[in-house]
Amino acid sequence: MKPTRGRFVAVDSLAELNRRLTAGTRDLTGWRLIGLDLRGYADVLARCATGRTTFAGCDLDPEVAAEHTRRGALILPNVANAPVDVHRSSLYTAGELYDHDVYSRSLDGRAFAWQQTAQGPRSTMARALHDYSVDAALDQWSAGRALVGVMGGHAASRGEEAYDDAARLGHLLGRTFTVATGGGPGAMEAANLGARLSALGEDRLREALGTVATTPSYHPSVDAWAGAAREVLRDPAVAAAAGESLGIPTWHYGHEPPNLFATAIAKYFRNALREAILLQICNRGIVFLPGAGGTVQEIFQDACENYYATEETLAPMVLVGREYWTEQLPAWPLLRSLAAGRSMEAHIHLVDSVEAAAEVLIT
Repeated sequence: MKPTRGRFVAVDSLAELNRRLTAGTRDLTGWRLIGLDLRGYADVLARCATGRTTFAGCDLDPEVAAEHTRRGALILPNVANAPVDVHRSSLYTAGELYDHDVYSRSLDGRAFAWQQTAQGPRSTMARALHDYSVDAALDQWSAGRALVGVMGGHAASRGEEAYDDAARLGHLLGRTFTVATGGGPGAMEAANLGARLSALGEDRLREALGTVATTPSYHPSVDAWAGAAREVLRDPAVAAAAGESLGIPTWHYGHEPPNLFATAIAKYFRNALREAILLQICNRGIVFLPGAGGTVQEIFQDACENYYATEETLAPMVLVGREYWTEQLPAWPLLRSLAAGRSMEAHIHLVDSVEAAAEVLIT
């Protein structure tokens, strides 16, 4: 099992801060205070440990800010030019990102357009602050969850065998674990869909797959593609029994919209940060479905972590598709050679079906 990442306490309301202070809390080490007017809190903050406290977009008198900076606190400014809240305290939902039926007018579409055009130091600062906030929110959300990653190609279209396989995998894994994906279309969407329906029977999953297959791709219309997903989500049975899953997409690939089936979405501007976090957070292992360049990169990025890991921090790696990973894209022979004689050797697996992959991780 991979080591747990650092944890944060995020407070974004004065009522919550007052409640904690009244209860006697004085150690704010590792806390994030977000968007609070703290100009009347100089005395109480002076009595608190703030050596690693983050003040994100808070109002502080200059001398108070200087004092806490000297103690080792991090003071992050307000940045008003971004379409997103750069100091948000929680992960996104699909409803937040798709807050308009026309994708180009949605928060996700507006953020991608801003990412493409915004230049200069203020925009760079805004993106960095946003991704820092999402990272902290993800730390909080993931605490205590058993996360299994599903990696695979974005090109799998709804209705194709590869898409249905990924959905069945998410459905199987979602009964035991929280499924995490890159949050985009293709196999990522399918795995999040399967996990979303994991509390329901296979007949419901087949119905959902038939519904989304009416719009195979987000080309030529993201709106129609998202509309088919909404139709599945409007099913009262799906709404009542929704299994949670995580998507970690990026506006770096903004031409690929995030899928609507992940119940929590950690969306980043910086792709390199997002990729590293996606692999690191999967503490119960990762399944690699057939994919192309991105999936191969993820295999060996994860292999590098496991290569240097100790036995107690290893997480299984399961490659699905013997012929694919030994002949079409022969990643398996290299992975097996890399693992030979290392602690990771017993934790890499090559299987022929998603059912076998789920069995490796569940048993």
